[in-house]
Amino acid sequence: MANHSSAAEGGTLERLGYRGVMVQVLLLTFLCTNLLLIVTLLSNSCFYTRTRYILFTVTLFSDSLILFISDILFLVNRFKMHIALCVPIYILVLVYIFVTPLTLTAMTLECYVAICLPLRHGELCTTRRTLHCILIIHGLSLLPVTVILSVFFISAPPIYYSIQRVCSMDMFVFLKWQDNVKLVLYQVYFLAMAATICFSFIKIMKAARAASREDKKSEKKALRRVSLHGFHLLLCLVQLWCPFIETAVLHISITLFIDVRVSNYILFYLSPKCLNPLIYGLWDEKILQALKKKFLSWRQEKE
Repeated sequence: MANHSSAAEGGTLERLGYRGVMVQVLLLTFLCTNLLLIVTLLSNSCFYTRTRYILFTVTLFSDSLILFISDILFLVNRFKMHIALCVPIYILVLVYIFVTPLTLTAMTLECYVAICLPLRHGELCTTRRTLHCILIIHGLSLLPVTVILSVFFISAPPIYYSIQRVCSMDMFVFLKWQDNVKLVLYQVYFLAMAATICFSFIKIMKAARAASREDKKSEKKALRRVSLHGFHLLLCLVQLWCPFIETAVLHISITLFIDVRVSNYILFYLSPKCLNPLIYGLWDEKILQALKKKFLSWRQEKE
């Protein structure tokens, strides 16, 4: 399986053509957008004390890191390396693959508290608690990679460490039961995050129906925001299933495997990372106002 995977990855760029150029243009565009939003959020003190904006900044950092690392791996996937060099890359990638959906889930809970428990919002969503939440998110994100790597180091034969391979998510899973362990972990996270989103959506929808006319506008905004969280989270969670889909396709055809892997990368890895600044950044009035001020100050400096 590993040989097939290496051969497939080695031929990916040859089959990409214009899609490869399109991916690079999109990546550069959205990395620049993320950087602009990060600079804007960090340069305005009004965003430091709001849980929503702190968590949004975390997703921007996470998405930017994943985009950058995955693109580097995508471009150098013809080169082989020792497992020792790939381990830190694998840890970073897998941890931050989970950080974004877990942070989106936390943002949904913040929205639920703001609408359904408004009297406790100030108590529960303080800056201190938000920082604790970020630490918990990173701890939960570190758990799957710890289990997967522990299982790998226990079961891998010594000769496996001396072989140079293309650094990929597949190289640490070479037995069927390891795939099953990984699948169980991903399913647990998937179900927990999906249940949280559904719970929050239902509660906010009930609150919106019971709200007075004056409050209905804010309730509808919150409902729309949770719906966007749900859609974005769905795309993020689908990427957790991509390795299993690719493994199944690999047994059918290497050519089909390459096409499926490229399509998965564009649809479920690249798209959610690109949607993040568009959905949450450019639709938020405060962030838009801060961006306008930033552009005006840059124009004044140039003049």
